Amino acid sequence: MTRLMLPATLLLLAACSGGDDSRESEDKAAIAPPRTAERPASADTTVDADMAQAADAPPAKPGAETAADGNTIPTAIRGRWALDASDCPKRPGTDLTALVIDAANLRFHESHGELARVRESDAGRIVADYKFSGEGIEWDRRMQLGLADGGKTLVRRDEGEGAAAGPMRYTRCT
Repeated sequence: MTRLMLPATLLLLAACSGGDDSRESEDKAAIAPPRTAERPASADTTVDADMAQAADAPPAKPGAETAADGNTIPTAIRGRWALDASDCPKRPGTDLTALVIDAANLRFHESHGELARVRESDAGRIVADYKFSGEGIEWDRRMQLGLADGGKTLVRRDEGEGAAAGPMRYTRCT
């Protein structure tokens, strides 16, 4: 009996390691460290139309902390977001597409980005450089984060070597 269990266990492990989990693949692409291939230069200078919708963002409350001081992420952008809305009710650690934003940090499932330099900012949009670490490596990344759909959607666009090719749209988790 023991001799039969070992091959069966190996077969189960082999079956589990194969295949393509598209949600996990999307998550890893969204937060992956730099790849060796670069995007075309025009992608770094093109502002996505969704980012222009930042004007739809709710105005900051008087006296509310914003990125105007150049040191923080705008208050309206902070919170918990997910690429896949079904990840919103999941507990931390099981929410593979979640992004948690506070005043100076972006926290993904397996990586963390710390705000290094704000380049542009208003109440519903920020362009900034972040220092990332995760899975034993470190990298730098410039990102544009902007609100769309009246603040219900966060549009993320990465810039530079190894960045995702297109914008990513996150749903606000309540």
